[in-house]
Amino acid sequence: MEMKNRTTLLSAALLAALNFALLSAPSLASNCNQTSVSKTPINDLGAGLYLNQFQGGLYPNGVNDVPAAHAAVGVSRAHGIQPLNLQGQPSPTGRYVLLSIGMSNTTQEFCSQNSALPCDPWTFMGQAAINPNVNHDTLAIVNGAAGGQAALSWDSPADLNYDRVRDTRLIPQGLSEAQVQAVWVKEANISPTVSLPNANADAYALEASLGNIARAIKVRYPNVKLVFFTSRIYAGYASTNLNPEPYAYESAFAIKWLIEAQINQMASGGTTIDPVAGDLNYDAGSAPWLAWGPYPWADGLTPRSDGLIWQCADLQSDGTHPSMSGEQKIGAMLLDFMLTSPFAAPWFHAPLPGDVNNDGVVNADDLLMVINHWGQCPPPPQSCPPDIAPPPDGNGVVNVDDLLMVINHWG
Repeated sequence: MEMKNRTTLLSAALLAALNFALLSAPSLASNCNQTSVSKTPINDLGAGLYLNQFQGGLYPNGVNDVPAAHAAVGVSRAHGIQPLNLQGQPSPTGRYVLLSIGMSNTTQEFCSQNSALPCDPWTFMGQAAINPNVNHDTLAIVNGAAGGQAALSWDSPADLNYDRVRDTRLIPQGLSEAQVQAVWVKEANISPTVSLPNANADAYALEASLGNIARAIKVRYPNVKLVFFTSRIYAGYASTNLNPEPYAYESAFAIKWLIEAQINQMASGGTTIDPVAGDLNYDAGSAPWLAWGPYPWADGLTPRSDGLIWQCADLQSDGTHPSMSGEQKIGAMLLDFMLTSPFAAPWFHAPLPGDVNNDGVVNADDLLMVINHWGQCPPPPQSCPPDIAPPPDGNGVVNVDDLLMVINHWG
């Protein structure tokens, strides 16, 4: 254990130094002429095949929507996120944490280049801080990502990164590991050399590392319910071998296969374990529930189906790390995802009057929740979501006052 920690610390220091050198070296210049690498984003590839072998789509069978059974579990877990005290017990005065885990690109897009507060205003946390639709009461957003911390530095619960996050990010903000309930992961391997379809391709190695990270997250954060993954941005402009194309593009397949491995394992009753991804059984507590966050890759200046492009100016001089505009672009994508996804909105979006299920709209679903829970609420610490009147905490009974709250705020 001690030897692994020493090795991890040394590796982290070397990677951080390399990242700093790449970021600061004045001789580096983006390869701005490579405005396309002639690859189709996997959300546009659909049922088509990359290299005539690997099906596209974010999820199985070439689709971009979460399969119904997997989605139902994700929605249930999203609604299960609740304020906890420092010991991880339900508390009306507690908090819950959305944590980022990852490398230099991750921290730049989530908060700041040096990973510390205050966050840059154009990043995800900077944008979220001033958005009135974000829950600024019970939600705590914490940046755990840091420069140089590639996938292998997060793949064991004994890795020093987790201690760093606990000691320098959570505790100073009056938070604990027991309050972390949602995680955003964006990771890659440093200087990959083998691409698909080779059996030793980096995409397979990254899939294995992400599986290890998912299990490590569950160990360090026992109350975590959801983990969202995001792949790399376009790297056709890269002028270094840190993580160029096609590895940035192929990192999406590592995430796709990881999530598919969990879906298939749970469909088999938890018994069929993928040999690369490893055990991802969320019912047995092996890993949290996994899904895509925003998918950010587009083929340079070739517009994606939703119009997304990556200009050379969206990246720093190494063509690998995002510039301010690139950070803003990812930050906006992640904020939109958190505010609108049925797996995030219930706990990320600020509560709306009458919105019993916290999905951002007051409709028949909220009305049915009131009707189905009519009467006296269960005693604490059990929750009673339909008890919304009078605000802010109700009165311990679901009755006509709650019904009128829904009707009066319909829409």
